[in-house]
Amino acid sequence: MTALRLTRPLAAAAGALALVGGVAACSSDSESADAAQDVGYRDGDGSLHLIEEKDRGEPVDLAGETLDGDTWDSADHQGKVVVVNSWASWCGPCAKEAPHLVDAYEATKGEDVEFVGINYRESSVETGKAQAKEWGFVWPSVYDKSGSTPIDMQGKLSATPSTAVLDDEGRIAAVINGPVTESTLTGVVEDTLAEAG
Repeated sequence: MTALRLTRPLAAAAGALALVGGVAACSSDSESADAAQDVGYRDGDGSLHLIEEKDRGEPVDLAGETLDGDTWDSADHQGKVVVVNSWASWCGPCAKEAPHLVDAYEATKGEDVEFVGINYRESSVETGKAQAKEWGFVWPSVYDKSGSTPIDMQGKLSATPSTAVLDDEGRIAAVINGPVTESTLTGVVEDTLAEAG
């Protein structure tokens, strides 16, 4: 498996790790709760944080092996708006969010938009693949067993599920910490697309 690339200096990475050290998700049944407990626990409240163009940082540097064994690299998708969603099979709210993601994907298909998942701290590739298929995720998902992708996402994805929308330069334009709805996500994507127009 290709290691996830970390490009921040060690001090910044350590700070980001401290910031997101408790990253994980919530769940509703006891088996999922046990799995969530194993990886840490942090609720997302579904809050939307929009970042003005002038206040956006450097492009994110997210790369890794996908559940299908391919390599995905954010640098290859600059020029498009990219939706990055952190999810896991053990995350109860992820199951509730899944239909909204599929609907948002369908609503923005054919535009300059890409979707990618982060299969966060999943027990195995096989489990992630089965869950992605069940939920109808047809886009690639980077497999992150180690839990290092929050660093790649500049500490902005602080819960699972959480979603970031990257602008056409690969910078974080918006973050939803917690489950997202189709209408919210589609609206943010369309607004981000309009910036380039």
